[in-house]
Amino acid sequence: MPHVHLADTRIHYERHGSGPPLLLVPGLNGQAAFWSRQLPALTPHFEVIVHDHRGCGASTPSLIEYSINQMADDVLGLMNALDISSATLVGHSTGGAIGQTLALDHPDRIQRLVLSATWAGPDPWFQRSFELRLQILRELGLEWYARAGTLATLPPRWIATHEDQIGARADRAAPPPAITEAQAIRIIDSRIRAILAYDRRACLARIRQPTLVVCARDDLVTPPHLSEELASSIPRARLVLLEAGGHFVPHTDPQGYNQTLLEFLLESADAE
Repeated sequence: MPHVHLADTRIHYERHGSGPPLLLVPGLNGQAAFWSRQLPALTPHFEVIVHDHRGCGASTPSLIEYSINQMADDVLGLMNALDISSATLVGHSTGGAIGQTLALDHPDRIQRLVLSATWAGPDPWFQRSFELRLQILRELGLEWYARAGTLATLPPRWIATHEDQIGARADRAAPPPAITEAQAIRIIDSRIRAILAYDRRACLARIRQPTLVVCARDDLVTPPHLSEELASSIPRARLVLLEAGGHFVPHTDPQGYNQTLLEFLLESADAE
């Protein structure tokens, strides 16, 4: 299981396929496995790099105070360790906030940007939603936090027809054997507070990379108006709203999502 050693942590990563480097950065759950349904479509065209965020999956379960800047620094450290001078980045949800941060603060390292079901700053809906999930985590623990997350991130029809997959999703949300439930709660708590503190709305006009903004119309975590705000604020950004799929549309509608990615990534690659 490959890892890179940064100054104070180990980051688990995987490389798949061959071609120009493409970073897929997952959201709050922070696990490379989130992208399993994108790899078959993307690896014929790109060398795809996925990783577990610090504190998630097989990376070091660090009990630090998390921030989006820190998460972005970890991605930058991974790129440096793998000798990737620049890459295209697809960031989903929290991964999209990381992508914005890198595009703004290290523009020479990001060639193209896909902002998937993400946001630039917390509006009242986003704030209230995550404050509620944080309270569930603190008062009821990981199991009920995961249950609430399932209802928030997956559309009702998908849940009704994929009950067999819900248990597997809960297993991925469980803490790794190396840490206790209390430590896992502390990590998730800090990561939620990090996304609530993130706000780069005033900076979006400085993003110069070709940018695709994509979201499902029935996303309840980062509703479409947040993607519309991003697309209207980033110069020449392209907005695609998929008809359905919820917040986890890469998982629930991989065909439509992957087609949207490839149309943008291959078209913009040909233009270079």
